[in-house]
Amino acid sequence: MTLLTTVFAAIICTIIWYKGAPKSEMKVGTLCWMYWGASLMWLIDAVFEYAELGAEFFAPAPIDMLNDFYLGLSVVALGLIIWLIILLVKDPKGVVKEALFKKK
Repeated sequence: MTLLTTVFAAIICTIIWYKGAPKSEMKVGTLCWMYWGASLMWLIDAVFEYAELGAEFFAPAPIDMLNDFYLGLSVVALGLIIWLIILLVKDPKGVVKEALFKKK
């Protein structure tokens, strides 16, 4: 479930990035790289877990699937938080800078 969650997040993020690719003001490409990296990590984890468990890998307990789904959502949320921090620091549209140095 962690692999599926991060792959879906990566696909959605890549589609959003591709629609606005020439401009790329919102640094969505960075978010795509994070999600594709997480997907690759979970894929390697799945390969090694399959090598260890064999056929049992394809019949997980429902509670294990739920825990994996929550872990996948946590990874997606952490990626969004990191992306927001990068976006606020880089401030591509100058919104934060304008708000901080706004004279009354």
